[in-house]
Amino acid sequence: MSILNNFNLLISTSRFNEINAKAEIWFTLLMCGDKYPIISGVKYPGLITAVTNIENKEVIRKIKKLLKRDPNFFQFILKIIPVDYVCETNLNVIKNFVEKYYPIYLNKEDSFKIELKRRKNEIIERDTFIEAIAKNINNKVDLDNPDKILRIELLGNVSGISFLNPDDIIFIHNKYNQF
Repeated sequence: MSILNNFNLLISTSRFNEINAKAEIWFTLLMCGDKYPIISGVKYPGLITAVTNIENKEVIRKIKKLLKRDPNFFQFILKIIPVDYVCETNLNVIKNFVEKYYPIYLNKEDSFKIELKRRKNEIIERDTFIEAIAKNINNKVDLDNPDKILRIELLGNVSGISFLNPDDIIFIHNKYNQF
């Protein structure tokens, strides 16, 4: 099981349900119009990745429509996060990606917050990392109610960077997945 070097969706499931969640997201992406989705496992229990040919925020909208019609559509998937960029897990590389692309996603008046998800990575110190990324973004910080969320997922030597609206992440709440 190796991590793909490229993915545009990060999907979480409960431990030991990765195979079922892979089938579920593959079928769902076919329903959304992707003829050739690529689904992969990663070395972290409860996580899988997907590459879809459909723009990631568009596929999130399509999946939300499916869930509106049938809230119990998913039995194994807990969360779906769109990922905009994948790069090496290196502070300077991530800083360069963020500096280059944040003006595309954040208007000058947008507030933002950074969410950092580290998986078995004690090497990178959370506050130092977030401060290094945030210091080059001139927008106002709002930790409680941001207009945009900059989410960084550290997955070993690969990281996913997402510029999100607060409702771009799908959280599944149904009889199978009680939070």
